[in-house]
Amino acid sequence: MYSARLEKLPPYPFARIDELKEEKVKKGIDLIDLGIGDPDLPTPPHVIDALCAAARDPANHHYPSYVGMIEFRKAVASWYRDRFQVSLNPENEIISLIGSKDGIAHIPEAFVNPGDYVLVPDPGYPVYRTSTLFAEGKVHIMPLRVENKFLPRLDQIPTEVTREAKLMFLNYPNNPTAATAPREFFKEVVDYATEHDIIVVHDNPYSEVTFDGYQAPSFLETPGAIEVGVEMHTLSKTYNMTGWRIGMACGNRDIIAGLKKVKTNVDSGVFNAIQIAGIAALTGSQECVRRSCQIYEERRDTLVHGLTDMGIECPSPKATFYVWVPVGNGVEYATRLLDEAGVVVTPGVGFGPCGKEYIRFAITRPLPRIEQAVERIRRII
Repeated sequence: MYSARLEKLPPYPFARIDELKEEKVKKGIDLIDLGIGDPDLPTPPHVIDALCAAARDPANHHYPSYVGMIEFRKAVASWYRDRFQVSLNPENEIISLIGSKDGIAHIPEAFVNPGDYVLVPDPGYPVYRTSTLFAEGKVHIMPLRVENKFLPRLDQIPTEVTREAKLMFLNYPNNPTAATAPREFFKEVVDYATEHDIIVVHDNPYSEVTFDGYQAPSFLETPGAIEVGVEMHTLSKTYNMTGWRIGMACGNRDIIAGLKKVKTNVDSGVFNAIQIAGIAALTGSQECVRRSCQIYEERRDTLVHGLTDMGIECPSPKATFYVWVPVGNGVEYATRLLDEAGVVVTPGVGFGPCGKEYIRFAITRPLPRIEQAVERIRRII
């Protein structure tokens, strides 16, 4: 019944989590959901106000631009300049996205031919792998291991793979490991991509969710990066706008043009009113972002200190709203937490085989619920 292409796809891991949660809820069990990373904090009021005003304007009730309003793209360019000191041409180096997942899912279709390799981090966001399979490419896993600080070893990619590789996905600050990448690593990536003619797609949704004074860089800050790659960004995590579905791809104009060719054939752009709200987010006060980080940092400290006090190894992340914990068998551990403590976490294997010994906590619930989760876990350990 289904196409061979669809049959190759594994089940989306978080869909199964939802099924298990639903079963528990039907039984009347109070679950503390620290699984999927969907911010519980509200979208800032000034962003909502901008949407409401724009939605009432009949001028915004028509098809939007495929590449995004020039005003939105100019706001993105200004934000990149102010935040990262990266200069982008809003005319041809920025395109709006229906969330960054949109760009990640479609960019292999623009550049990957059947049989080409795509270099995919493992553990990693599942869409890197599935978008490769939809484009009929071959996935080559780049293991992210704790001994390498969850950075891929580019020197360990086989020569025969490198020769046939067309694209590389990267993601720092990282989901699910919460690892960060030093600038010298991005320089190594640029040199590698330049030498082997590989497109780099850096997925950067968590750059603004940082703690302890850490500031995450953009891949595009790296000298030569714009010659070899693009960066996918989103307003979802920075401004608590996951449901709004607005993001941007920025970087090399030829790569942006290829993505544009795909998108003009599969969607009709982002609703103008949402883009206007996005402009308000990018150009308005960033105090809302700082406050969100303070809230997440307090939650992180509560969870990390609580687990550490129980004797559970629990590194404290500098970025993202995830805590990546080695537990031996992630599936068994997550199942036990769900069954015995009513706490939902994500088994690391859902992000790839290299994550099988881990679980991921998402600190996307209020502090009292995280405190309650810690106490529930303490009772069963």
